[in-house]
Amino acid sequence: MIDSKLNIYCISIDPDDLKLIQKLKYIPVGLGDKNFNNEWYLDNKGNNISHKNKWYSEFTFHFWFWKNKLKYKDDNNWDGFCAYRDFWANEEQYEVYLKDKLNYHNVNTNNYQNINNIVINSIPKLWNSFDVILGHEIFVNNNKFSKILKYGKLALFNNPRVILNKNGGTIKFHFEMFHGKKFLDDAINCLDIAEKEGFLNFVSTEVSFNRGCMFLSKSKVIMDRFYNSLFPWLERCEKAFGLEDRGYETRIYAFLAERYMSYWFKKYSNYLEWPVITFNIPRKK
Repeated sequence: MIDSKLNIYCISIDPDDLKLIQKLKYIPVGLGDKNFNNEWYLDNKGNNISHKNKWYSEFTFHFWFWKNKLKYKDDNNWDGFCAYRDFWANEEQYEVYLKDKLNYHNVNTNNYQNINNIVINSIPKLWNSFDVILGHEIFVNNNKFSKILKYGKLALFNNPRVILNKNGGTIKFHFEMFHGKKFLDDAINCLDIAEKEGFLNFVSTEVSFNRGCMFLSKSKVIMDRFYNSLFPWLERCEKAFGLEDRGYETRIYAFLAERYMSYWFKKYSNYLEWPVITFNIPRKK
């Protein structure tokens, strides 16, 4: 039975995921235009930006939570998010993570039948000293040169010294390799002056960011401050990029938000990094 002071909103795009989410005692959240029944939280009620889901991905529900749910939050509780297949690990897995953080960044398992014994269902005492939990770090400085040549010729042209860096580059180089230089530079120019220099320094020097569009917090104030920084910025970015279908790049606002989330919480909160496990759960055909 999940701890009553732990509220985890599990985001999915498939109504067939309901039983698994309910089995874990998490709160089911449905995104997209499929037929979700009334057992799901949806992002298209009340004050919402659900029409931007194609571009914002999970963050349309974050917006809904901010505008419709956060004001009722109890600061004695931990509230946060996970996504179908990507779950917060339990304390036993945290001990595994501590022994080898560098190689924990891509942990997948087929052991979904035992998921109740692997994911978190109670609040660890260790969390009492923190106000935010972030997913473990994804390191982007280990790209093979062949991958850089395939995806990042322009980024390599703009920063040829990356070849001399055995670590393979920063968040900024990695982002430009997969998404192009224009998006990140223009997005940084849309930031508030107070964050522009800090975020630019973060992406230009750091070689990792935190896993997934997911976090947990016990502080209503911190969550509100984060969303008050994030969403006005993304709206300004919309004026620069628009809402257009760009294939993989359509979700550019989610990609930006994921990097900004790491920067902002590391700057403004007392945070702890916690392992996230991806379960290879088969879909119904």
